Amino acid sequence: MASRRRALLKIIILGDSGVGKTSLMNQYVNKRFSNQYKATIGADFLTKDTVIDDKLVTLQIWDTAGQERFQSLGVAFYRGAEACVLVYDITNPKSFEQLDSWREEFLHQAAPMDPDNFPFVLIGNKVDRESERRVSRQRALQWCKSKGSTPISYIETSAKEAVKVEGAFLEVVQMALINSAQQPPEIYVPEPITLSQAQTPYQSQSSVDSMCC
Repeated sequence: MASRRRALLKIIILGDSGVGKTSLMNQYVNKRFSNQYKATIGADFLTKDTVIDDKLVTLQIWDTAGQERFQSLGVAFYRGAEACVLVYDITNPKSFEQLDSWREEFLHQAAPMDPDNFPFVLIGNKVDRESERRVSRQRALQWCKSKGSTPISYIETSAKEAVKVEGAFLEVVQMALINSAQQPPEIYVPEPITLSQAQTPYQSQSSVDSMCC
């Protein structure tokens, strides 16, 4: 009987409140965007199945709260992550200035085996508001290059208009698969078995009755 094996990857999304973390996740997983802003409380996650280099991958994408009062919950959500997405709003310089804090907090709380080579991707969101840009692309690229021997990848997106969202998460997944200190755990998914509803000679009437409700 054929069987399928799939890798499980845990990805964390971090950044200040209002930068579009939830919108990016929903755009990537559900292909939809809402103009109604609702702050994430604590953390939430969505899953998505994809295929990378002929390998089935299940993504568990964690969207974490950007408010300071929830940062103490980090250790419970960050541990076991294979990649981290840092998000800022290109129209909000403060959200960019907080990136160092978010990155250091993640490395401290998650305690990855190889922090110098842990996969990070930086997303500058809201390029649909280019006329309001307050953080230059060059400034963001310089920040990425300053982070040790393994520069952080940088992608500008619009969750609202679905600009480069798919490509950004594809890069996250590829980096996680390649650079993870350990291979992601695999989940065995057996082929489905169709059970006949007919009573077999070995079934008692009581067992059949118990199945009727």
